[in-house]
Amino acid sequence: MERAKIRLCVEHPLGEGQAVPLNADQAHYLFSVMRLTVGARVALFNGRDGEWTAEVVEAAKKAGSLRCLGQAAPQLNPPDLWLIFAPIKKERTDFIVEKAAELGCAKILPVQTEFTNASRIRQDRLQAHALEAAEQCLGTYVPEVSDLQPLQALLKSWDPARRILWGDESLVGPAQTLAGLTPGPWAILVGPEGGFSEAERTQLRGLDYVTPVSLGPRILRADTAACAAITLWQSALGDWM
Repeated sequence: MERAKIRLCVEHPLGEGQAVPLNADQAHYLFSVMRLTVGARVALFNGRDGEWTAEVVEAAKKAGSLRCLGQAAPQLNPPDLWLIFAPIKKERTDFIVEKAAELGCAKILPVQTEFTNASRIRQDRLQAHALEAAEQCLGTYVPEVSDLQPLQALLKSWDPARRILWGDESLVGPAQTLAGLTPGPWAILVGPEGGFSEAERTQLRGLDYVTPVSLGPRILRADTAACAAITLWQSALGDWM
């Protein structure tokens, strides 16, 4: 079945003939912003059932309903990859979350390091950015964005079965391949604009499950480093192989 151009993430189960009620925000977007009317087609996904083509059955300013017609694409889950990053300026933090969703991270964890400028984040706003990115890139999965937590607290409760690939800015030089590393649960760690403190670097280097890696011969901005590290991992151990 041909894929509809307008995509919407819903929480409702999706299946043949399934009715999908719309909340006020969804109805406003479809009928007031996009000007859809009864009979129009919309692409729906919920992170579990793939993408479905649905038809507008009822259209009102603050409510409405759709009916699933058929599956347009199967469910595509990302590899078991998390991104750990230190928030930076607002727009750049938004960028990191959006690109992590587009590039195939399963979970996004903002952390506060010694040199992190942000003392808090709007987790709900970042989650909305992840959802919008999934809608726009034809994804069928929306990664969870966690609330901000101290890096030390995260490492204290970390399961060592999930290895961490650390984009270590001190290793600026020839880009490294990940040959020899094994697939499985992984996380990528990139630091804040000022890098990690010496104490943090010493701690990270002492953890058996952390693998430092060079991201190339240039010093990268924090948001660029996140994209570069995800790309490196996806090409070697993820679903780009």
